[in-house]
Amino acid sequence: SVLSRYENQITILSDYLEEFPETDEPVWILGRQHHLNTDKSKLLLDISARLWFTYRRKFSPIGGTGPSSDAGWGCMLRCGQMMLAQALICRHLGRDWQWEKHKKQPEEYHRILRCFLDRKDCCYSIHQMAQMGVGEGKSIGEWFGPNTVAQVLKKLALFDEWNSLAVYVSMDNTVVIEDIKKMCWSPAQSSGVAHSSAHLHRSALGQNKNTAGLCPGWRPLLLIIPLRLGINHINPVYIDAFKECFKMPQSLGALGGKPNNAYYFIGFLGNELIYLDPHTTQSFVDSEENGTVDDESFHCQQAPHRMKIMNLDPSVALGFFCKEECDFDNWCSLVQKEILKQQSLRMFELVQKHPPHWPPFIPPTKPEVTTTGAELIESTDKLFELEEEFEILTV
Repeated sequence: SVLSRYENQITILSDYLEEFPETDEPVWILGRQHHLNTDKSKLLLDISARLWFTYRRKFSPIGGTGPSSDAGWGCMLRCGQMMLAQALICRHLGRDWQWEKHKKQPEEYHRILRCFLDRKDCCYSIHQMAQMGVGEGKSIGEWFGPNTVAQVLKKLALFDEWNSLAVYVSMDNTVVIEDIKKMCWSPAQSSGVAHSSAHLHRSALGQNKNTAGLCPGWRPLLLIIPLRLGINHINPVYIDAFKECFKMPQSLGALGGKPNNAYYFIGFLGNELIYLDPHTTQSFVDSEENGTVDDESFHCQQAPHRMKIMNLDPSVALGFFCKEECDFDNWCSLVQKEILKQQSLRMFELVQKHPPHWPPFIPPTKPEVTTTGAELIESTDKLFELEEEFEILTV
């Protein structure tokens, strides 16, 4: 009954757009510009095409005996899923791919969606994320922050051989170009701790093969930058730079919101942010026998929520996707031009070389375990023990 009352209050997006202020200012959605007075329908399609992950109920208990719903605690995990899903869509379908209700979609789309279903054997399910969070000091059922979700995605991506993403989470508000290029040009490893392949030069890469049996090249990059943009409130000096990030073609938006209330920010209009809200509880959906997914509940077809930037909690995480090296080089140029050179107080730093006072950077690899893939995460103890041993071996 609660859900039905909620559904009765839904305002259809096309109607809600009439309530936007009369303005010539563009709406920016994940690197794409829209004008309210000329292409409202395109804005509608662009927003509804994003995969929308919300609270779910009646899935198999996490860990066998844990919760069977993430309502009340899983909102940041769902936002992390949305950011990652957008990266996978860009990787396989392209940024301009559109979703339409009841329209047949390519197999890659359903395969992406299956990665996020609420099952313990799906690599980015709520089960895997919650249990991997235990290693980050978060109990199952405890609320995550943006940085914790970023670290969880980074670890889970090591077991995702299909997408073979290189996930880089910046430290100390600093993005290191040298480290990213080393990671993206290192061939993905199917198992084992890091070895000499982490140090291969590009000239030698052609002599090695990754887990898919292909000659390794640039591995698609998911770049996440956790930031603190103030103490108790966002510092106004960061607002222009923050908005500029949504204009970049590599943009995956931002994770953030308010304390214990996470949203996935996908764009802005003026000084208002546009976001997808995970705080709707829907029933668990599984894949069909043929592998397709009844996907209507995974696309937000209701009003886009908006909030004033100054109401944003200062703890956020920016996301970017670079499918090719040229995309990353272009992103670096945009950061230098639009963010770093014009800011007296910089939102983050972009440096060429690895800081000498930091520990050596070694691209992460999948730990050697007795099981493979997502099944491993049912017991994370061995994984974390291996990571500690790996750190000792590499110091």
